[in-house]
Amino acid sequence: MTALLQVQGLGKRFGGFVALADVSFDVAEGERLGLIGPNGSGKSTLVNCLCGTLRNESGEVRFAGQKLAGLNAHQRIRRGLARSFQLPRPFGTMTLAENLRVPILYAVQPRGGARVPDIARRCTDLLGMVGLADKADRKPADLTQIEMRKLELARAMASEPRLLIADEAMAGLSHQEVDEILALLLRLNAEGVTIIMIEHIMRAVLAFSQRLVVLVAGRKIADGDPQAVVREQAVVEAYLGS
Repeated sequence: MTALLQVQGLGKRFGGFVALADVSFDVAEGERLGLIGPNGSGKSTLVNCLCGTLRNESGEVRFAGQKLAGLNAHQRIRRGLARSFQLPRPFGTMTLAENLRVPILYAVQPRGGARVPDIARRCTDLLGMVGLADKADRKPADLTQIEMRKLELARAMASEPRLLIADEAMAGLSHQEVDEILALLLRLNAEGVTIIMIEHIMRAVLAFSQRLVVLVAGRKIADGDPQAVVREQAVVEAYLGS
């Protein structure tokens, strides 16, 4: 399969602290990749470097064959690299539909898509996809926790990404709610979106992922078949202790 995302030798420091050290992996077009690691392993730093919130000091990131160096977050979104946040960040004074208009206007339209007359229909479709169509005119404060997670995914999908990084989209949810988000992510992938899932809920990670990458202390220690990776001694020790 063709690599959509290529990460080569990525490194990031915060003063004397090494947050990422020589991290390399590819993500194929249409792939479902799980990214796991203990707290403090560098997952968030990696995502922020990929999405342009942070700048890596070494290494290279290519997306669809193009180098991303020098591009800020909104420029990367416009190229088709989007993320959802672990803590949803909707615009609180806007309705749900208005929240979706923002990425459509500022990420999709600059690429030549989403004509103005189609935007309302697109917002309705996206809210329907996540089961929130009947709340289009409500404010985010009116939503439950799982509805906020669904809105966050809808906001990310409104930018029409080729690659979606779902950052702990299931944190704090019940067993049934986890299954709802998992089903939504699988549906998005079936519709052609490449997805990197960052998650601590291992049953969801294993049900979703075609491949698993493990970070520990800023380094990649495993990369491969999920069932095999979780049995590797280094991975077991990272989670359970040696």
